[in-house]
Amino acid sequence: MSYLVRHRPVEDPALRLVCFPHAGGGASFFRDWPGYLDPSVEVVAVRYPGRETRMGEALIPTMDALSPQIAAELLAETPVPTVLLGHSMGAAVAYESLLRLEAAGAEHVTRLCVSGRGLPVPAAVVPPRTDEDLIAAVTSLGGPHAAIWQNAELRELFLPVIRNDFRLIDTYRRREDAPPLRADVMALTGDRDPRVTPLGAQAWSTVTAGAFTSHVFEGDHFYLVPHAERVARLAVDRTGRHDA
Repeated sequence: MSYLVRHRPVEDPALRLVCFPHAGGGASFFRDWPGYLDPSVEVVAVRYPGRETRMGEALIPTMDALSPQIAAELLAETPVPTVLLGHSMGAAVAYESLLRLEAAGAEHVTRLCVSGRGLPVPAAVVPPRTDEDLIAAVTSLGGPHAAIWQNAELRELFLPVIRNDFRLIDTYRRREDAPPLRADVMALTGDRDPRVTPLGAQAWSTVTAGAFTSHVFEGDHFYLVPHAERVARLAVDRTGRHDA
C-alpha cells in the first residue's frame, strides 16, 4: 500500500507539502491541514506501515529500510515545488528521505522543515528500552493521544508500534559524510519542549548549503497541535517569515 495519503486531492497543485508524523503517529495527524492552506497547495501525509489502514503490514524497524521506500514513492510523483515537514521522529525520516531524493537528482524540493527534534548525533548510542521506559517516554511528551496508555487494550494495540518506532530512532545514525542539502532548512520547536531547546534546533543549520531559518512557538513537544494553522502556513510561505 502507498505511503502517501491525500486528505484533499488537488488536480494541478502549485505546491506540495509532504508531512512526516512522529513516533507512533499516523497520516491522520495532518488530516485538517489542507483546510489551513490555499486550495492550490496539496497536502500529502506519510503513512508508515503497521498503523491506520496499513495495520496488517509489517512494521519497519530501521531508517535504512524506511526512508528509501518513501523517497522512491516521492520520486514517482509529478515534480512540483515541494516542502517536506517532519515532526519529532518524522523530522529525521524527512531528512533522510530528502538526502535520497537529492542524490537521485531531484531539484523540486525547496525546503525541509524539521519540527520538535534536534540534529541527530552520529555517535549517539541509546540503550534498549523496556516497555515501561517507552510508555514513560511517550507520556512525558504529552500529545493528542497520551490518554491511550491508561487503557489496557489500547496499550497492547499501540505498544508494538511505539517499540518499533523508538527502536528505529534509537538505532538511527546520521552519516558523518552526508552531503549538505541543496534545499533550505527551517527548524521549528516549542519553547518548553523537554527533548530539544530552541538553541539545540539551531544545529540543523549545519546540514544545508541553502538558507536556514528557525522559529520558536509557545508550547511543549506537541506545540504544533494548537499552532497547526500557523505552522502549516509558515512551512509553505515563500519567505519563511509568515506569521498567521
